[in-house]
Amino acid sequence: MSGKIIVSLIVAISLISGVAIYWLQLYAFYDPVDAEAEVMRMTNVATDQAEEIIADGLEGIDANSSPLRFRACFTTPSSLAMLTETYVIHEDPTPLTAPGWFECFDAETIGHDLEQGQAVAFLGERNIRDGVDRIIAVYPDGRAFAWHQLNEKYDE
Repeated sequence: MSGKIIVSLIVAISLISGVAIYWLQLYAFYDPVDAEAEVMRMTNVATDQAEEIIADGLEGIDANSSPLRFRACFTTPSSLAMLTETYVIHEDPTPLTAPGWFECFDAETIGHDLEQGQAVAFLGERNIRDGVDRIIAVYPDGRAFAWHQLNEKYDE
């Protein structure tokens, strides 16, 4: 009889722990980005300095627990032709997946579109946090997506 109680207790604790870990990973640490305070920037080809770009309808999430948890979706009225002439194109963009509840950001689709040339990735800001760059992918229709990605400091 006591063996059944112990096994039941172990199973219950395991289930509770699993649910807690799941919730912590997908919900607990994310906060919405303040669209009024967040400024999107891209690195200028000529000056190598990050310059503010127009980002309408910004929706984003971030977390203090990791610099890689930043994701954002917005639109920009700037043409893709102007952006490619003015800003640094990122050669190795790797969009990181977002939690399923952040519906505007689909890393698989963005990654596929970047590979197929249906979108262009730009260096947003170099070292926005130590060893982390902000990358911005822009579509011809003005849709844009931003994420953080490790830079060459961690490419070993």
